[in-house]
Amino acid sequence: MDGKHMQIGEVAARTGLSLRTIRHYEETGLVVPSARSRGGFRLYTETDVARLMVIRRMKPLGFTLDRMRDLLDATDRLDGDGEISPDEYEALLERVREYERAATEQVQRLRVQLARAEDFASTLRARLPAGQSPRF
Repeated sequence: MDGKHMQIGEVAARTGLSLRTIRHYEETGLVVPSARSRGGFRLYTETDVARLMVIRRMKPLGFTLDRMRDLLDATDRLDGDGEISPDEYEALLERVREYERAATEQVQRLRVQLARAEDFASTLRARLPAGQSPRF
């Protein structure tokens, strides 16, 4: 275990995810609290927070819950203590490489969208008289 346990509120603050979202990820099996308190409260570790951060980073790139689960399974197996064959190891690495390529492609698409949005905002700004405050 990686030491200190945190309750869900602290995890939400650290990850920027809502309590509802964290519970949803638990319900779908993407993350499982490492422990429960005597009162039944979810308790998380740094490893759990890191897992939630992976999920949080995948979400805006359009990865589905199933794809998130698949990547997490691959990284869990790569990071695990169990023995894996060289062939399985290479297959797992290839799965991670595929996700890296997909993420890189999506980042590029988002950069194009952002550039278009910035250009549009600039076009609108150019139509406004300089120094004029908006009227409400």
